[in-house]
Amino acid sequence: MAPTDHPEQTALSDSPPAGALPAAAEPGGGEVPLLNPTTEAQRYGAYPPIDDYAFLSDCETTCLIASNGAVEWMCVPRPDSPSIFGAMLDRSAGHFRIGPYGRNVPAARRYLPGGMILETTWQTETGWLIVRDALVLGPWHNNDQRSRTHRRTPMDWDAEHMLLRTVKCVNGTVELEMSCEPAFDYHRAAARWEYTGKVYEEATATMAADPTAGPTLTLTSDLRLGLEGREARARTRMVEGDEVFVALTWSELPAPKSYAEAAQKMWATIESWRQWITLGKFPDHPWRNYLQRSALTLKGLTYAPTGALMAAATTSLPETPGGERNWDYRYSWVRDSSFALWGLYTLGLDREADDFFAFLNEVTTGQDGAPVPLQVLYGIGGEREITESTLDHLAGYDGARPVRVGNAAYDQVQHDIWGTMLDSVYLHVRSRQQVPETLWPLLERQVLAAVEHWREPDRGIWEVRGEPQHFTSSKIMCWVALDRGARLAELHNLAERAAEWFEIAEEIRADVLANGVDADGVLTQAYGSATLDASLLLAVLVRFLPPEDERIRATVLAIADRLTVNGLVLRYDTETTDDGLSGEEGSFAICSFWLVSALVEIGELQRARHLCERLLGLASPLRLYAEEIDPRSGRHLGNFPQAFTHLALINAVTHVIRAEQTRDAGFFQPAHSPPAR
Repeated sequence: MAPTDHPEQTALSDSPPAGALPAAAEPGGGEVPLLNPTTEAQRYGAYPPIDDYAFLSDCETTCLIASNGAVEWMCVPRPDSPSIFGAMLDRSAGHFRIGPYGRNVPAARRYLPGGMILETTWQTETGWLIVRDALVLGPWHNNDQRSRTHRRTPMDWDAEHMLLRTVKCVNGTVELEMSCEPAFDYHRAAARWEYTGKVYEEATATMAADPTAGPTLTLTSDLRLGLEGREARARTRMVEGDEVFVALTWSELPAPKSYAEAAQKMWATIESWRQWITLGKFPDHPWRNYLQRSALTLKGLTYAPTGALMAAATTSLPETPGGERNWDYRYSWVRDSSFALWGLYTLGLDREADDFFAFLNEVTTGQDGAPVPLQVLYGIGGEREITESTLDHLAGYDGARPVRVGNAAYDQVQHDIWGTMLDSVYLHVRSRQQVPETLWPLLERQVLAAVEHWREPDRGIWEVRGEPQHFTSSKIMCWVALDRGARLAELHNLAERAAEWFEIAEEIRADVLANGVDADGVLTQAYGSATLDASLLLAVLVRFLPPEDERIRATVLAIADRLTVNGLVLRYDTETTDDGLSGEEGSFAICSFWLVSALVEIGELQRARHLCERLLGLASPLRLYAEEIDPRSGRHLGNFPQAFTHLALINAVTHVIRAEQTRDAGFFQPAHSPPAR
């Protein structure tokens, strides 16, 4: 359960307190009992709760910072590189803390509005401190030679490969301490520090066994640095008005030499984020800040050099406490990325789509220029092979093992990816009334792949590791591939091809309705099964059937009534679904947000708003979401922050707001959908 202190949050007069888990109406009616709150002893154990972490990004590197001021997850130079700080997965695997001596719980934390700058306020018996953290962005710096990593069009702002931490004493006197203890290569290589400045202002850490084998970390500060084995330390007494900085860099770009220079870099970072978020279109509504934070999080999960979008910033945060459902999500899933573009497009932030489609064009083109089949996921640099292995020397988050790197799902057969990708392309290009000539061959290949394979079984949207099946949602997304492909063909002036694809789309729809619907008119998880699956909420969101169709209403209400715990949606019943794993899992936050959107679509606006309020109340103190939420305790589970959840939040919140605004006008504009034919 999240703490109730949300320093950035705007109170909602008719919603529960942030982090609270109130009694609520079940979708089918009736009262839900209060969820059991997590005790303080459980919440503040050896490992911080997942929702305790703050997320920072410069669109090339990411990090997670616990509320005690320690960076506990950071990988350089890329988010999928081996970690240099890994205390999140093993308490001895490296950290970087700055804060008051002997204090671990701050008075407040927030993001500065409109950006990715974390501000932590500390109170001690003798004074107050404010710490600001940022992964620095500055003006484009590759002016003497081209970047070795960027493959997309250079923008005005670029990452400076620097984690900057500034401290100001605003009242009284405070003892400040800094501890930087890297552990290279997922804690498999020891660090060695040496002074590299004139006196105590700079020190450099490299791998002890082979300094050339990993990144070089340089710590620069106006504090006096001391080196104690694998740790660089500093202590000082700050009085009101004192200001200090610490910068950790991993490239040749210069670090600030004074607090004034550090403050200038912090300002430039704030400015770059605010310039980006200002491009969006956000409603004048109490939920506006949730939309902005989700948009910033999705942007932070992009990898600017290639245009790839990561599913999440972490690996192996458990979906089941202490269990084996631990995966590496630091890669670019075609599905997650396409859905993320839905969310950004909804808010008018569609420029990221150009870069992602260019990335897809690259990864589906071989070195000889020949086409390569679309995969489920890719490395953020375009890597096609993502070998999965385990790090058995790491204890795992709160004892959850194994810790995995890589993801074996890269070579799975999942038939929904063609539809999700083509839907996002269609959303992106329909307002321009033309399909880019360079993009059409890629799109045509995906439609033809759906035509060739839609009758075959696959592993579905949830990437089950059991046997392939005829998943109904996969068939529906194949229908989306043909439907959107036909619409794109029309925009491309290929009328005959469009007619052919529309005909096949109708064939797929007829097959689904004949084989994927039970006697009660409810869409089922797979052909011939009686199991529910939350992915079938997409049937109305992608317009497979219209909202007024009785099968849609029956499916939405069946999921709301029978696939929920305390009103939160499970993706499926683990007892009746062969996913190749043991143990239970929490409710999938994306599915609960999908339910909000689907309830709006079928006219259940009051129920949708109530569920949406509950979900927003379950956000982390910084309005971030993991993949899952324990429906009994409100605890966040799984990798963090999760793109899937934030994009679904954007669409759900937008659905509710638009429905309320247009209720009296007699029409409704969904968050995203193609026009009816």
